[in-house]
Amino acid sequence: MRYRVLGGTGIEVSVHCLGAMMFGSIGNPDHDDSIRIIHAALDAGINFVDTADMYSSGESEEIVGKALQGRRDDVVLATKVHFPMGEGPNRRGNSRRWIVREVEDSLRRLQTDWIDLYQIHRPDHTTDIEETLSALTDLVRDGKIRAFGCSTFPAEDIVEAYHVATQRGLMRFRTEQPPYSILARGIEADVLPTCRRLGMGVLTWSPLASGFLTGKIRKGVTADSHRAQLMAQRFDPSLPVNQAKYEAVEKLAALADEIGCTLPELAVAFAAAHPGVTSVITGPRTMEQLEGLLKGAALELDDAVLDRIDEIAPPGSNTYPPDGVWKPRPLVEPALRRRPAGERAAG
Repeated sequence: MRYRVLGGTGIEVSVHCLGAMMFGSIGNPDHDDSIRIIHAALDAGINFVDTADMYSSGESEEIVGKALQGRRDDVVLATKVHFPMGEGPNRRGNSRRWIVREVEDSLRRLQTDWIDLYQIHRPDHTTDIEETLSALTDLVRDGKIRAFGCSTFPAEDIVEAYHVATQRGLMRFRTEQPPYSILARGIEADVLPTCRRLGMGVLTWSPLASGFLTGKIRKGVTADSHRAQLMAQRFDPSLPVNQAKYEAVEKLAALADEIGCTLPELAVAFAAAHPGVTSVITGPRTMEQLEGLLKGAALELDDAVLDRIDEIAPPGSNTYPPDGVWKPRPLVEPALRRRPAGERAAG
């Protein structure tokens, strides 16, 4: 297993990070089996585990907490805060009020005294970024977290947070966690270069493109994977939005066969090859899926293969918009991109 330093923190993490989203009711509800998968990953050299409070409404954190008993000191543990955790308008978001409350719940579920990397799961423009950074800085000083980062932030928000931290004498985001795959390369144009300039670590999610690069979803093949059954419309080949994905998958599968690896191995190795990426999150639901991913852990792609991938999916392009990505408010709120009617008429 290869290791890299996480965003100037001095903490070394495995190039492959075990994502725990699929442990719990939304994926694998068997706690004992999930714990066996976590232990197998640790035994294989993975020392980085990423979860979130909202995964299966806290159940994922509980499973991870049980799995790390007796092994906590050897693991770099990451979790996240932002999404709703119960009823009420203040049980969500990036406010100091919610962060300092929810970190205590995560610590309890994880059965630990500290969190190595505490991440803001999405932007929240109802909260000043100074408020969020101030709360996180205090948690570091209190010893409850070691470092903090952001997840799925656009480049402009990452830069704003950096400047606010510098101007106000606060600690800064050390990492960003964006979606990144062969089929979703948009972050190569802005987020990855920005993080490199600011010395931030990057742990990417969804290297298998929400299931399209598992090798199980192909033209003319019935989608029988767990994820495909849950989200059948997303994989419907009759939909025009999916046709480009299927065409790219066929070309990538042929390339994988040509170089003697599986499509998932190619996909994960691609994400790890970018110089701006520190660690690639993979979220297995079964032991078989973990074993398949571990087989490709040592795979490194040469320039010739990366050039072929660039021909299929050009750098900086999105064959499809990544799922679960925050959308800029001006794109979803017409009032932010249209002048009032009277002002338009007046010229």
